[in-house]
Amino acid sequence: MATPVLQQNDSPSSVARGIHCVASLDRIPVEGTAAKTRGEVRADVATPIHVRPLLDEDLATWERYVKSHIDGTLFHTLAWRDAVVDAFPHVPNYLVATRGDRIVGLLPLFLINSRLVGRLLVSVPYGVGGGVLADDDAVATGLFERAKELAGSERCRMIDFRSERPVVPNLPINDRYVGFQRVLPDRIEDVMEWLPRKARAAARNARDKYSLTAAFGDEHLPTVWRLYTHTMRRVASIAYPFSFFRALIARTPNRHWVCVVRRDGRTIAGLVTFLFNNSVIPYFFGAVDEARRYDAGNFIYLTVMERAVAAGYRVFDFGRSRRDNAGSYDFKRFCGFEPRPLAYQYYVPPGCAPPKMSPSDGRYRVARRVWPRLPLAVTRLVGGWLSRHLPG
Repeated sequence: MATPVLQQNDSPSSVARGIHCVASLDRIPVEGTAAKTRGEVRADVATPIHVRPLLDEDLATWERYVKSHIDGTLFHTLAWRDAVVDAFPHVPNYLVATRGDRIVGLLPLFLINSRLVGRLLVSVPYGVGGGVLADDDAVATGLFERAKELAGSERCRMIDFRSERPVVPNLPINDRYVGFQRVLPDRIEDVMEWLPRKARAAARNARDKYSLTAAFGDEHLPTVWRLYTHTMRRVASIAYPFSFFRALIARTPNRHWVCVVRRDGRTIAGLVTFLFNNSVIPYFFGAVDEARRYDAGNFIYLTVMERAVAAGYRVFDFGRSRRDNAGSYDFKRFCGFEPRPLAYQYYVPPGCAPPKMSPSDGRYRVARRVWPRLPLAVTRLVGGWLSRHLPG
């Protein structure tokens, strides 16, 4: 029986999380995927690049650019921006690059004024994607140079680019994370056989032996959040506040699924999944302790995979895991997903030192031991405060 430890797509999982230089893995090419790529040769490449703040009249164009770009993610969308603004005090600084009157690149950034790690620019907080989107290297460099100026004027210690790939030339790479994606089968009846033998057996046991059932609906969101906070406490990680969950659901109408799993009428697991382009992205998972006994994790992911195929989605994006997080890493491999290196990028201004806040750092060993023993009311309250200052 597998043990799914999949906190918010394995966002930083310690009581004192760091700011991570996160990038998603290369997109799996499937039919219908947007074809725009960086480095594309254009007739107007000699036109000067102008970088400026995002304006109200740019909003629709921003969304179209994100949706059409091969590296565009849910975390680049304005829905993610607006949810962060709704739930946290961070200041958005969204940049647009133009050639003439045409948008050729963009960079979503948030200014984080953290009492724990100092001032940071993050693209973007609470997401496992983000960073520069650009038509070519010259555009990417222009956006990066403007971000550097902003970091200097705001006295930031670091810029965190959560890019899909190493977009900015010559920036250092943090290789702590790997990503997991697979192309889904074409038919619902093929999903079970698409899973590896042991994962298939676990999911079948959950459905047939333990009679688990699933239900979908936004009304389950408070229950899923409570289960999520329980799991996050168990794995010694910070839980995001319910206000963020509520904001994300409000900002993504028809682009999310909220699912709960029940046994004998009792809810034992829950999952929030987001939908972007041709991908389904399971993001926030939670469960009671005994859910592992009934293979509830295997069952809920199988259920979402089957629903995704029925709805015509092509890619199951299992997010990222730290290389040293054996629980999450091993569970995703158990489900048939192979890791791909993520080339996360970051910039540290001259004279500054990046915050050393890795969840695996030995200095947090005591805190990680204590956190699971604290009352849920305490971990929810303190975790909500910490998440404002450590935007994983």
